[in-house]
Amino acid sequence: MSDVEKTEFSLPDGPDSMARPGNSLIDATSQPEERDAEKSLRPKSISEFIGQPKVREQLGLVLAGARSRDVTPDHILLSGPPGLGKTTMAMIIAQELGTSLRMTSGPALERAGDLAAMLSNLMEGDVLFIDEIHRIARPAEEMLYMAMEDFRIDVIVGKGPGATSIPLEIPPFTLVGATTRAGMLTGPLRDRFGFTAQMEFYDAEDLTKVVTRASSILGVSIDEDAAVEIASRSRGTPRIANRLLRRVRDWADVNGDGHVDLAAAQAALAVFDVDERGLDRLDRAVLDSLIRGHGGGPVGVNTLAIAVGEEPSTVEEVCEPYLVRAGLMARTGRGRVATAAAWQRPGITPPPEAPGQLNLS
Repeated sequence: MSDVEKTEFSLPDGPDSMARPGNSLIDATSQPEERDAEKSLRPKSISEFIGQPKVREQLGLVLAGARSRDVTPDHILLSGPPGLGKTTMAMIIAQELGTSLRMTSGPALERAGDLAAMLSNLMEGDVLFIDEIHRIARPAEEMLYMAMEDFRIDVIVGKGPGATSIPLEIPPFTLVGATTRAGMLTGPLRDRFGFTAQMEFYDAEDLTKVVTRASSILGVSIDEDAAVEIASRSRGTPRIANRLLRRVRDWADVNGDGHVDLAAAQAALAVFDVDERGLDRLDRAVLDSLIRGHGGGPVGVNTLAIAVGEEPSTVEEVCEPYLVRAGLMARTGRGRVATAAAWQRPGITPPPEAPGQLNLS
């Protein structure tokens, strides 16, 4: 495995640091106590990486072409929701190139000097990985422009009329940026990436392979139908699938002989309050308030947040994306409305005006 150097930092509070209350099992953001477990489960090469076939093919061509010409690859942007493998893919890129990986995060680069210190320590061919690159400070971002294009930076020494600019050459490197919000990237920064990989949510078949592979690494005996059950409740996200597998393993160790069959998986997920569609208590509370408390809507997000006892940002940033993607909620100009599928989930006949009824059969 290539050398990995990671810059430690404390993330400031911000919209991207939002997490579900109580470290919910279906929160796609990484939890500190999970990092050791995730490290052991990460694939080490593109061939081991499960899912994302288009990204794997495109990235394989980019890296193979650069190796054949003996040059550093173009800068790479990995875009997609949390938990889909962007950090793992950055590690694989360094592994495939046989170079060192330097890791940091956008919020850690508060000043241009922070970035200059990292760039000056790079060796030729190194991979610099910046997570949440859309949150990088503007002075550091402007320094990054010149580093990405010309492999040089200008360091300003002094202040006022006596300030001087010292040009600093840096060896050719590959920047790998990861973002959960590609729309927040500035145009000049986005245009400097030679290749953009859009990570998509996983289907149940690929997630079942993820669960099966993780179970073999963790030494968990699991039936195929139990793996399918866990995958179907994982919201299309490998990180959630691995987390659910570990909790099901805990249940099987305590309440059984350690073997995970379908009944054990269903019982464990019921204990941890994850239903058949991957919804947790907060998701169901939002839908219940929308349907039973407000007649299916439209209703504003602030009203929904008060009804479930959470902050509006939690409802909007944490719950809403999956509910909309799952077809249980729709956003309109007047507010949020429950779809026909959301009405039918608790066994209630949807009103004629509920959206999505043409898709039901």
